[in-house]
Amino acid sequence: MSATLPNFGDVIAAAERLHGVAHRTPVMQSHTANALLGAELFFKCENLQRMGAFKFRGGYNTLAQFTPEQKKRGVLAFSSGNHAQAIALSARLLGMPAAIVMPEDAPAAKLAATRGYGAEVITYNRFTEDREAISERIAGERGMTLVPPFNHPHVIAGQATAALELLQEVPDLDYLFAPLGGGGLLSGTLLAAKGLRRTARSSASSPKRATMHSNRCAGARS
Repeated sequence: MSATLPNFGDVIAAAERLHGVAHRTPVMQSHTANALLGAELFFKCENLQRMGAFKFRGGYNTLAQFTPEQKKRGVLAFSSGNHAQAIALSARLLGMPAAIVMPEDAPAAKLAATRGYGAEVITYNRFTEDREAISERIAGERGMTLVPPFNHPHVIAGQATAALELLQEVPDLDYLFAPLGGGGLLSGTLLAAKGLRRTARSSASSPKRATMHSNRCAGARS
């Protein structure tokens, strides 16, 4: 994994790689939410992205930059759900093997979807085993490239394209809100806003439930 920090040029390059592959998801409004808050809210609906989450952007952007040798040996990732599916689908589209380390008690639908995209699923006990240690060992044994779910420059640049599209469509936002999980989407959102020289104030949010909500960026005008 490269230690180089991503820059705005990487975001633009990611957008070019994703063009015609990732969905340009809609930006939608809710009249009810607008009335409740007394503001105009704009939701970037990444729940309508391929495999149902913004994670596809970062996964595909990363795998698309693999060397021929890396593609031949394949990719390995660890995830309980969305990153797993993003890497599995991206690997299938790019014609490379994929192995995903997932907890044995991960949602059945996500296990099935990851396998359905053609990836090998390797399960572990989240209470007694370390997923990162398992992943590093297997990647080393097989010569596969390990792609973490958020702390990777190509992943961050890919996630940034969601905010890039939002800001291109609604450029005069006063506030930007991005979910805070591992930090990949939030980092990308800040990177896109800075690169476009937008003055919107940015904020991180952490939903208590309803994971669908974490697959949306949002902006607001007061």
